[in-house]
Amino acid sequence: MFYGLNKFIKSLLPRKLFYRALLIVAAPIIFLQLIISIVFFDSLWIKTNKGMTRALVGEMKTFIAAYDNGKYNNNDLSGLFSIYLDLNVEYKKGVEFFDKPLKERWFSPIDRTLRRELKSQIGTGNYWFDTTFFRDLIHINVKYNEGYFEFFIPKDRVTSSSARMFAIWITFPALLMITVAIIFLKNQTRPIVNLAKAAEKFGRGENIGEYKPSGALEIRQAGLEFDKMRKRIIRHLNQRSEMLSGISHDLRTPLTRLKLQLSFIKDEELSKKMSLDIDEMEKMLNEYLQFTSSSYLEKNETFDISELIESTINKYDNENILKELTPRVYMNGKKNLIRRSLNNIINNSIKYANKIKFGLSKENNSILITIDDNGPGIPESEYQNVIKPFYKVDKSRGDSKSSVGLGLSIASDVIKSHGGNLVLEKSPLNGLRVKIFLPL
Repeated sequence: MFYGLNKFIKSLLPRKLFYRALLIVAAPIIFLQLIISIVFFDSLWIKTNKGMTRALVGEMKTFIAAYDNGKYNNNDLSGLFSIYLDLNVEYKKGVEFFDKPLKERWFSPIDRTLRRELKSQIGTGNYWFDTTFFRDLIHINVKYNEGYFEFFIPKDRVTSSSARMFAIWITFPALLMITVAIIFLKNQTRPIVNLAKAAEKFGRGENIGEYKPSGALEIRQAGLEFDKMRKRIIRHLNQRSEMLSGISHDLRTPLTRLKLQLSFIKDEELSKKMSLDIDEMEKMLNEYLQFTSSSYLEKNETFDISELIESTINKYDNENILKELTPRVYMNGKKNLIRRSLNNIINNSIKYANKIKFGLSKENNSILITIDDNGPGIPESEYQNVIKPFYKVDKSRGDSKSSVGLGLSIASDVIKSHGGNLVLEKSPLNGLRVKIFLPL
């Protein structure tokens, strides 16, 4: 129960740090302002409104009592109340006006208070009022003998102007505080966002240049540690490349000497076998250097991957390679490395199949590339193993000496360096399906 409730609450919360921090800052301010507003309207504004309305109805009763007394001239009495109490009143004969329906605006504090006071002091059915027809006046009719008194009273007689000022003063500081909080939170979360972007770019193999940590002490500390880690990884990759370049240079010299010595061997069969072994060693060395070569030398660029796949397939000039590509699909990455990965996958498929089908489509925020063939396929239990460097499947695809076992490893490494993924599945053509996911 508590797990489900916790999961539901988490689903309602924003996912980004900036909006979570803003919620932490803004929610108490808004909650406090609501409480203050409720307390103000309940204890001050509504009570003030009630007192002013009671005084107004009392003045109306005073006028009716003075009018009923007969000691005063009725016109002079109306003039006095109009001048000194801002109470415009006129006596009219007939009661047909009370047949009009009374508007029941229960949501209006003015209407509720006025209705309550008129009902208690004038009596039910002896009054009628309207607060909406005139913008600044309240229209009230009160029965008297064979007619009624028609009152026109300014609305500020029953409402306090302090409510509007209070609303302005309570809203403006809250908005000001939230605006200041947004500015400060933006400045505090920007270094975290920059650090995340730098880590993402570095994970894709892009050159991020010189990273400068900023922000709070803890964020700067995390940025400094990331920068140290990045430099150690780059230094390690450079050392590995330099070491492998040296190994390549050292190994090629004795292999070349062996090739020259083979020409002096009179036994052609033995010479042929040894030559094949040397060729395999050279190919293994070249593929290993290709697998471990640094990809940081190539810069990212925006290119049309559908055009890249089309040109790569056309170079093979093979009618058995079919394609179904979505045109004009652009991505940002290292074009030559993507081409190398596609070449490795096509080369593997050509070795074991006579029909290959390419597919390219866009799904949500990613690019999906599928390569299907009708070869013998790979057992499902070996899907994860064949991506490992130098791994060979003993059956079907692993019995050829021309394969070193690095084609899919290089392709997977390149795809993952672009933030994507390479997945193997059973093909609809009964062979192997290679699915490549790349970010747009």
